[in-house]
This record gives sequence, C-alpha cells and structure tokens, in this order.
Amino acid sequence: MRNTARWAATLGLTAAAVCGPLTGAAGAAPAAGPSSLYAPSALVLTTGHGDNAATATPERAVTLNCAPTASGTHPAAALACAELRGIGGDLTTLQTRDDVWCTKLYDPVVVTVQGVWQGKRVAYERTFGNTCMKDALNSSVFAF
Repeated sequence: MRNTARWAATLGLTAAAVCGPLTGAAGAAPAAGPSSLYAPSALVLTTGHGDNAATATPERAVTLNCAPTASGTHPAAALACAELRGIGGDLTTLQTRDDVWCTKLYDPVVVTVQGVWQGKRVAYERTFGNTCMKDALNSSVFAF
C-alpha cells in the first residue's frame, strides 16, 4: 500500500512538472485554439525494481518533451526523441541487442511511460528480468 502511494505521488509530481498546474474550476483551460504548430509530446518515464508498476518502488523518474525540440530531464533527450520518432512512438517495437549477454539472476526491473506522444495518450509498462536485460535494449529511451 505504501509503495503504491509513493508511486502515485511520484507520477503526480512529475506530471505536474511536465503538464503544469491545473487552472479554472474544473482544471480545464478554455478552448482558444492550438497554441503550437506541433502536437504535444511530453512523457514521464520511470524505472524501479519490482514485478510491476503497482508493486515497484520508483527509483528514477525523468521527463521527456519532444516537440518542438527535445528537452526535459532525460540525460539524452535529443537521441531518445529521435529514436521515438523513428519507431512512431511504438515502444513495443524496441528490441534488445544481440551482442549483450546477461545472467539469469531474477531481480525484476519495471519501466513505465505515461503522457502524450504526438497528441495521443500513452501508457506503457514493461518488466525486465534484471537491470542488464533492461540496459540491453538497443535504445537510449530507458537509459537514465
């Protein structure tokens, strides 16, 4: 129960940092038309040890904004945004490298992505057998 509350608090604080505070009586801004030529792409990425996001304690969280330019707290924001554009934002297509050998030690690591990619809501969760398996992804998206 305590881990779930910590996880929710981390996601809530990070989402507030990415999306900004809510305004108005219902938290909705008036419809005044688009304020940018770019569809929003703002993501919160987390990683922690555990079998799934509901039971894992988040250990790291970063933000990643990809439009109009790459920014956020992700250490390789420009590269991660380029990789996401290359796969059309479909995180399920990320593949592991063939040249990495990992032990079979089971110490599960869960990664999550919440937010908006090119104007569409994104919710992604993936559990790896251990940190080596997560790091074997041929991508910098979860390298934080």
